[in-house]
Amino acid sequence: MTILSPIQASNIEAWSLNDWLDHLSVLHPKNIEMGLERVVEVYQRLNISFSAQTVVTVAGTNGKGTTCAFLEQACLTAGKRVGVYSSPHLIHYTERVRIQGHDADEAAHCLAFQAVERARRDIPLTYFEFGTLAGLKLISDAKVEIALLEVGLGGRLDAVNVVSPDIAVITSIDLDHQDWLGDTKELVAAEKAGIMRDGIPVVIGEPVKYQGLVDAVMRFHADAYWQHQDFEYHLRKNQLDWRNTQVSYTALPVPHIPVQNVSTGLQVIQLLKLELCEVQLAQVIELTRLPGRCQIIAQFPTVMVDVAHNPHATAYLLTQIRQRAYDNLYLVVGMLKDKDIRASLASFIELDAQWMLGSLDVPRGASASKIKSILDDNQKVLEFDSIVHAYQKAKTMAHEHDLIVVFGSFFTVSDILKLINEGIGE
Repeated sequence: MTILSPIQASNIEAWSLNDWLDHLSVLHPKNIEMGLERVVEVYQRLNISFSAQTVVTVAGTNGKGTTCAFLEQACLTAGKRVGVYSSPHLIHYTERVRIQGHDADEAAHCLAFQAVERARRDIPLTYFEFGTLAGLKLISDAKVEIALLEVGLGGRLDAVNVVSPDIAVITSIDLDHQDWLGDTKELVAAEKAGIMRDGIPVVIGEPVKYQGLVDAVMRFHADAYWQHQDFEYHLRKNQLDWRNTQVSYTALPVPHIPVQNVSTGLQVIQLLKLELCEVQLAQVIELTRLPGRCQIIAQFPTVMVDVAHNPHATAYLLTQIRQRAYDNLYLVVGMLKDKDIRASLASFIELDAQWMLGSLDVPRGASASKIKSILDDNQKVLEFDSIVHAYQKAKTMAHEHDLIVVFGSFFTVSDILKLINEGIGE
């Protein structure tokens, strides 16, 4: 464990956000440690309370961030004071906590970190656990009416699960983080179901009724709402229809985020009793976008970035690519070596594309050569020492009617968005 020296301990009030993030990165020998005992102890010492707020906890393999963003926009439109905890961030750490649609500033994060540091004493916390506790304190202190909490990994043993929700949401079930969550979808489902509590509503956006979810609903005596059973959507060419057992909406706009997540969010909106008419819901759908999710960052050539990093997410990305018209396709890919690279890229093999593979300069990053070894020998492949160099080469090769798609990891998209923000990659 890391214990501050007397000089450090007396000076934490002067630490910048970067100082704190450096400190968090060395507090614990592991990036991930499953188990809530340590987190619960520090949480209790912080005297955080959500008794006056409605807490919505959102778990799932994919779709958590977009579902939270949709619910956040709905709360703002309904005039509710709302806070969101989400992870990971793309560019700035402050993206992890939003109050009333705005990132909490660096000074607020530093004060929250100070509180967690003093409360933890000699208890070791991982980077994520420390940041989660600080995020929970920020949202609690902000006196929001509705708190939207995105689970980082799994559900049952994730640090976010120290808070008991009023509504649990499970967006999707697929394989990811198999070393921690299990190598079957049933095992993953059981871990995600760990966010349920006795007698509270649970909205399940996953269309498959995995036994792990069914068993958990029975065990918790949960009031469950299932996609395609208790609520459903129908996507036409230019409109979205949605209904549950109480209401129905027709001619809603086609969303910018996955429709499955919008459908799930619409059911949560009913449970939150947000007073939104169909016109307002249409506005919420139009306004909901999330950086790094099928985000267009440039035109002529078109550049799309997406954080897809597992088979479920890349399959959705592929549907979005097929809906676009282009002359030539460039796939700029960087991935983590502990992901299922083969399954994540399998569907793209049938595309006529130029692969631009970049190594990720992070401890878990896969090399470009590792990714190439997984691809079919018939693919057109170029390797680069970084995702930035891969992207820059794609930009020089592409013509105005071509499509460049950057994907594979949050780190991959983050590197390119930072490049664009600096005005280098335009």
